[in-house]
Amino acid sequence: MGGSPLRILVVGAGIAGLAVARALRLAGFRPDVTERLPPTERADIGLYLPGNAARALRRLDLDGPVRPLGEVIHRQRFLDATGAPLCEVDLDVLWAGVGECRALPRAELHRVLLTGAGGAVRHGAEVSTVEPLPGGVAVGFTDGTTGEYDLVIGADGPRSAVRTLAALGGPPRPAGQVVYRSVVRGGPRVADWTALLGQRAGFLVVPLGAGRLHCYADEAGTSLPADPLARLHELFGGYGGPVPEVLAALETVDVELTTEVELGRWFHGRVLLVGDAAHATAPTLSQGAAMALEDAVVLAESLRAAGSVEAALLAYESRRRPRTRWVRDRTRDRNRTRDVPPALRDPLLRGRGGRIFQEHYRLLTGPL
Repeated sequence: MGGSPLRILVVGAGIAGLAVARALRLAGFRPDVTERLPPTERADIGLYLPGNAARALRRLDLDGPVRPLGEVIHRQRFLDATGAPLCEVDLDVLWAGVGECRALPRAELHRVLLTGAGGAVRHGAEVSTVEPLPGGVAVGFTDGTTGEYDLVIGADGPRSAVRTLAALGGPPRPAGQVVYRSVVRGGPRVADWTALLGQRAGFLVVPLGAGRLHCYADEAGTSLPADPLARLHELFGGYGGPVPEVLAALETVDVELTTEVELGRWFHGRVLLVGDAAHATAPTLSQGAAMALEDAVVLAESLRAAGSVEAALLAYESRRRPRTRWVRDRTRDRNRTRDVPPALRDPLLRGRGGRIFQEHYRLLTGPL
C-alpha cells in the first residue's frame, strides 16, 4: 500500500506519534497528527537511548540530525550505595553492529522528530469519540469537529484516550515505583552512565554534554511525595559517589508514578495502538523511546508490504509483541534484582552483574 492515498490519523505528538508520522511519510503516506496539549516547551529532562534506538533513528533517516546532540555513552557502571564498584557493562561491545548509545535532552530529540514528521501538528485537538465504519473510522473531537479515516493510530501514551474509546483497554496499572527526573548543571564531572543501587532505591547519573547531567532516581512506592526535592535528599543523602554533589546542585525535579500497560490486543478494526499506549513499562531498561521508534519503523514497513490495512496491522503486532514482551519481562527481572536486600544482591552483582545486565538486552541486539 506504499504511496496509497490512505487517510491516516496519528493521535499524539510525543516521541511515538512523531516517529510514526516520520516513518509513514518516508513510506509515501501523508498522515494527520493531532495533540490535545498546546505547543508548549517540553520539561527539561534527559533521555538515554540504547543502541537499538540509534538503529531505529538510522532507519528513519534521522541519525544525522541527532548525531551532534547530547553525548555518546560507552560504559555503564553499577555502584553500591557507598559508591563502591559492583559491575560494569561495555556498551560498545554490547551494541556492536547495532548502534551507539546516546544521552540527550528529551526536548532536543522531540524537535528532531517534529521536523522529520513535517512539522504540522494540530494542537488542542482532543479526541472524544472513535466509531468504526465499514472500512474506516469516524473520529470526533472535543471542539465539535469530526473526521473519517482509513486508519487511526493511538500514540497518546500510557493513559491513552484512544485505547479507552476503542475498547482496547482501560487505565494503566501501577508498576510500584516513584520516579524522579531532573537535569543538573554545574554538578560533578561524570563520564559514564553511573547507577548507585541501594535498599529498594537507586540513583542514576548520565552525562548529557555541555556540563549537563541527566539525573534519574527511583524508589519502591505507590504515592507521590509532598516535597519531591526534600524526599530525594532524605532518600539519597547518605549515598556516596557523585550523589552528594548532584544533590547539592539539584534545583527542581519532576516526579511521577510508574505504570504498565499489558493488553490482549493492540488493534480493533482500523484503530491501532503504538508506543506506551500499547506496551508501557517502568523505565528501568530505558527502552520506552527505543520501543516507540522501533514501532514506527515496523508499522511503516508492514503498511507498505501488506495488501490491506487489516493484514498490515496483524503483521505489525505479530512482529512487535515478542520484543515488547521481552522488555516487559526483563524490566520486571531487573526490578526484582533491585529489590533484593543489598547484603544478598551486591555479592551476586560483583561476581556476575555484568553478564546479568547484558542478558537483559540480548534479544534487542538482534534484527527487528
